[in-house]
Amino acid sequence: MSKLNAKFATVEVVRRGLKDVGYIATTQIAHTVYLAYHLGKPVLVEGPAGVGKTELAKAAAAFMGVPLIRLQCYEGLDESKALYEWKYGKQLLYTQLLKDKLDRVIEGETSLAESIDKLHQYDDIFFSPQFLEPRPLLKAIQEKDGAVLLVDEVDKSDDEFEAFLLEILSDFQVSIPEIGTIEATSKPFVFLTSNSTRELGEALRRRCLHLYISFPEQGLEREIVMTRVPGISERLTRQLVSFIHQVRKLDIKKLPSVSETIDWAKTLVILHAETLDKEMVRETLNTFLKAQEDIRVTEEKLYTLTEHALREAN
Repeated sequence: MSKLNAKFATVEVVRRGLKDVGYIATTQIAHTVYLAYHLGKPVLVEGPAGVGKTELAKAAAAFMGVPLIRLQCYEGLDESKALYEWKYGKQLLYTQLLKDKLDRVIEGETSLAESIDKLHQYDDIFFSPQFLEPRPLLKAIQEKDGAVLLVDEVDKSDDEFEAFLLEILSDFQVSIPEIGTIEATSKPFVFLTSNSTRELGEALRRRCLHLYISFPEQGLEREIVMTRVPGISERLTRQLVSFIHQVRKLDIKKLPSVSETIDWAKTLVILHAETLDKEMVRETLNTFLKAQEDIRVTEEKLYTLTEHALREAN
């Protein structure tokens, strides 16, 4: 059994491995990662912003001991930014440096057409791998020892790019007209994340294993906070997680994410808090609430929320 296969021996081994690199995974998450590895399928991870979708790919790369190659999607993303482009500046520089040599190459030709025909014999020199600038997709399939490819926020890309991406994920090879077909040296382990800003195509969904990560239950979120925020007490962790879970039940625009829970926990540690205090909570609401209206709504219920968190944590 190879060293990498040993890391994917069982679901529990995967779960413990992710925990060792700082990612607290549910059994469902570990199970999906385990199956995706053995089936050779990409994982499409959906869920609210800030619940750990991107962090899962980062943790998988750390756990596997391979590079993480990230492609951040946005509207208008095309092949030249995702796959490859030519180093035109370098080609021009080499042309200038070799000017004297080029003059000797076309020496004796009597017409422009003859000169161009002669230069065409050297096209391959300037359209060779040394002048190729690999972008994330090409980099991922060229990694000799494998890589984790993260296609982040794929829902922000266009339908055309989604179709192109599907082709790459189906064959793990790319065709470059001037060079030919480049096949994957080692197939990357692929994660795609989506915040559901648009509906993804059925073809892409069929190609992937689906994983939905929701806001964690209190016990799991406490474990996440304790892992990611060294020095925080268990008592304060219970209080702040209880408070956050109550805030998520309010009618506000943006519910606080797990990453924002961690930010608040770090803030309270920096402020040397030992327990939740209503005034300190009021002064630090902007750590996990990002809209003024959300802060106003929470402030109106601040006393009740804080008292409930203190009682529940005892």
